[in-house]
Amino acid sequence: MVKVSVFWFRRDLRLQDNKGLFHALQSPFPVVSLFIFDQAILDQLTDPADPRVSIIYHQLEELNQSLKQKQSSLLVMYGKPEEVFNQLTMRFQIMEVHTNHDYEPYAISRDDQIARLLQEKEIPFFTWKDQVIFEKNDIVKKDGKPYTVFTPFSRAWKARLTVEDLHEWPSDIQNNWFREETFDFPPLSITGFKDAGIRLDKPELGHHIIRNYDQTRNFPALEQGTSRMSVHLRFGTVSIRSLVRTALELNETWLGELIWREFFMMILYFFPEVVTQSFKPKYEKIAWRNDKKEFDLWCRGETGYPMVDAGMKELNATGLMHNRVRMVTASFLTKHLLIDWRWGEAYFAEKLLDFELSSNNGNWQWVAGSGCDAAPYFRIFNPEAQQKRFDPKGLYIQKWLGSNWQQTIPPPIVDHRLARERALKVYGEAVREG
Repeated sequence: MVKVSVFWFRRDLRLQDNKGLFHALQSPFPVVSLFIFDQAILDQLTDPADPRVSIIYHQLEELNQSLKQKQSSLLVMYGKPEEVFNQLTMRFQIMEVHTNHDYEPYAISRDDQIARLLQEKEIPFFTWKDQVIFEKNDIVKKDGKPYTVFTPFSRAWKARLTVEDLHEWPSDIQNNWFREETFDFPPLSITGFKDAGIRLDKPELGHHIIRNYDQTRNFPALEQGTSRMSVHLRFGTVSIRSLVRTALELNETWLGELIWREFFMMILYFFPEVVTQSFKPKYEKIAWRNDKKEFDLWCRGETGYPMVDAGMKELNATGLMHNRVRMVTASFLTKHLLIDWRWGEAYFAEKLLDFELSSNNGNWQWVAGSGCDAAPYFRIFNPEAQQKRFDPKGLYIQKWLGSNWQQTIPPPIVDHRLARERALKVYGEAVREG
């Protein structure tokens, strides 16, 4: 059997500036590029044409085409990772395996399992930091405990940053690719999913957008008000190091958003229980109403509050939602309707193209008041005030509800003033009991 190294692609679907791939290509053995459609992950998806599976598949097609230009190819397999690696060890003499870190609870347990499997076969398993600048214990307090409030974490993050942290890894210009065999690129049907007909655009970052980001980011009607990098970060089609270099040069507010992402990843790493529990335990005592009919109206965008409904229509139609509107819709569900944040978090997880467990969970708990937020629970967004402030001409509303939305929108399912008073009462009782 031929001796090879393996690079295992996961959330890093690019050849450029890929740290783990770079190190794999430094090995003395030709590199087999591998992607596994993980059965355990796909089994959790309910839509047979889930657009995120299509995005991954088409990105893999592009990777394969790029590798063909290097006289190599991408090995794409479906199944349980431990079974795939067992098969590969019978096909190749694997000398080492490289991959980049992932920080979600399932990914950590999966990688531990693969590490044990490879150790039994005496195959070194190397993992690298690539999807964040700082991870795990990189940014902790003087006593070694993790930060649980963003602002001091952000200060420590910036204080620690050096030029070396932003080093670009020239993985795409290395030459140690496996060329002895051409792998057949499989159809999407091997996964059991259908093509949703969606692909990612190339990650082109408009510097004029970032330069003005602090002034434009809150206005959902602006076509170029945000970077649109969240989906690319989710699938790793862009390097976080390149984005941070741009942020340092052009806009500190945007840098702050990138640091928020790492803050929530750190929280998930140290406190994996937040996946199912409130970060602040006393918020488990909230007497949620959990009205299924009202939840369904929220999901469909039929609450009678224009900004909330426009946001949900955008999400359902595109798999995306403007960040300001995400806060408004999430606040409405948890505060106005008193529906458990976990219901909303699960719905967003099902729909968002840029879904990341850490950010989705962190932001939902932030809005619900149960998470890592220094502000008290009585921050409740007024959807009408938010609309007047951030969509004063109703352009965003009109885009998603139609030009005659004022005639067709249903009456509000709840009165804002009464809902606010009810939320303050229910939250207050829970916090006092806690």
